Order: sequence, then structure tokens, then C-alpha cells
Amino acid sequence: MSLDEFKNMDCSIIPISNLIAMIARGQSIYMNNRLGDLGINETQLHLLFEISHHDNLNQEKIATRCNINKGAVARSIRKLEEKGFVLRTIDENNRRQNMVSLTDKGGETLSKAITVLKDWEDEVIKEKGYVDKELLQLVLREIAIKTMELNEGE
Repeated sequence: MSLDEFKNMDCSIIPISNLIAMIARGQSIYMNNRLGDLGINETQLHLLFEISHHDNLNQEKIATRCNINKGAVARSIRKLEEKGFVLRTIDENNRRQNMVSLTDKGGETLSKAITVLKDWEDEVIKEKGYVDKELLQLVLREIAIKTMELNEGE
């Protein structure tokens, strides 16, 4: 469907989940186009963000927290390590696990990437002025929590 067709659709017939999925896919395309200059992709940004909030996480916890399979996390972490964004060290309590922490270079890259993300948010949320960004974040957080609760144990 074209952009013009979509603009003219009755939004009440579009499931909210479809709109959220469209936004997520569009944001992913936008971010990947702009993050290339920083040497990362959107998945790697997500991992850097998680690592920055919980330094020295093991890869299994990163996978769980980011809802990404362990193999994909291992591959992304390896690439981030090769580029000098993260440091992997063997967990002394469980030698089969790697602890992952952010390097200074990774922190700088994350800061630049967050600026790109905020620019996107400003462009799509604030420009039209339909809703307060903080209110939207609160509502979406509650929806995410309820979704996670519904899926617990699945």
C-alpha cells in the first residue's frame, strides 16, 4: 500500500498492533540508515543500551532482557567487541559465561546513537504535537508491561 493510500485509510479499522509494528519497522529502517556511520545497527544499539544500564551482564541475561536469541546476541556481541565497543571477560563464578561491559568507545557511540534516536522521536512525535511524548511513553510502557504479563510462562 502506498503512503497516500495509507494516509486516506480509516484508522479505526487498523489494529493497534499493526500500527505499532509499522512504526517499529519504519523506525528500524530509519535507524539502520543512520547508524551505519557509527558502525552499528539497530540490534547492536539495543544491546549497547542494555549493557550501559547494567554493566557486566552475561550474554544470557542480555538475550533475555532484549528478547533476542542467544546465538544472535553472541554474534552481535562478537562484532561489537571486534569494533572496540564492548569488552567480554570470563565470569569468574561461571567460566562458561562471558560478562559484557561497555568500553569508552562504546559509550561515545551509544551517546551519538541516542541523539539519532531522539532526533527521530522529535520528528515523528513532537512535530505534529498530537500527544505529549512523556505521556505516550507512560502509556506504551503500561501496554508493554501488560503484554509481558500476558506472555509470562508462554
